[in-house]
Amino acid sequence: MKSFHPTTHSRRHMEMVEFKKTLTASEPYKPLTGGRQRHVGRNRFGRITTRHKGGGVKRLWRAIDFRYDKRDMPARVISLEYDPNRTSFIALIQYRDGERRYVLAPQGIAVGGEVLTSENAPLEAGNRVPLKKVPVGVMVYNIELELGHGAVLVRSAGVGATVLAQEGAFTNVALPSREVRRVHAENWACIGLLSNPEQGLMHIGKAGRSRRMGIRPSVRGSAMNPVDHPHGGGEGRTLIGRRRGPATPWGKPARGVKTRGPKKRSSKYILQGRKK
Repeated sequence: MKSFHPTTHSRRHMEMVEFKKTLTASEPYKPLTGGRQRHVGRNRFGRITTRHKGGGVKRLWRAIDFRYDKRDMPARVISLEYDPNRTSFIALIQYRDGERRYVLAPQGIAVGGEVLTSENAPLEAGNRVPLKKVPVGVMVYNIELELGHGAVLVRSAGVGATVLAQEGAFTNVALPSREVRRVHAENWACIGLLSNPEQGLMHIGKAGRSRRMGIRPSVRGSAMNPVDHPHGGGEGRTLIGRRRGPATPWGKPARGVKTRGPKKRSSKYILQGRKK
């Protein structure tokens, strides 16, 4: 982690990941970059569905390969780079036929190393194998839920899922949220943990940096008037003071309330719910 001299009040506690010691000093690979419209918390109708998002610095999009459809062909790591669109670092790899792709970089990988997607690939960081080939206790990331549809689980910085058991056609996996889930053993996953584990230790330090990240201000409900929020009102600093517990600005239950639909088809694959 990199800290700063306390030249201002905001700099005093600011901390960020020191990228220069880890990443390759190079520009992104232009054929795999492009523009992408950010919806900043709005759905396809333009209505705000996630509050406190908006603005921010323009970001160059990197096309990440989550399908890993080049099988049995080794690839060499050319560079390790920063991606503003995700928390983990990314690696530019080049296959033996000359094609280059971006993938999520695991911990322990370095420039010049090799990665392989194969059923018989060794259990080394960055290699991709079917879950049925992974021994119990090994950490994995980039897990598929449907064969051939690409990785959708465990893609954040510093995380990994643990293989708990092999039961017939399914593999039991403990996700970072502590949810235990059954995944088809034929689905593919990468070996190891994702890079940039210090990402969660960053201290933004000042409001301006938060705005450049696309995070808009939020106001506590208890600081509002009763007409504006169910938590508002009272003399001085008060507690929530509701018999039915915390609520959203529209009166719906909040904080710890289950939001998963009871009739969701994938519920039969969940052996243990995530941490509440």
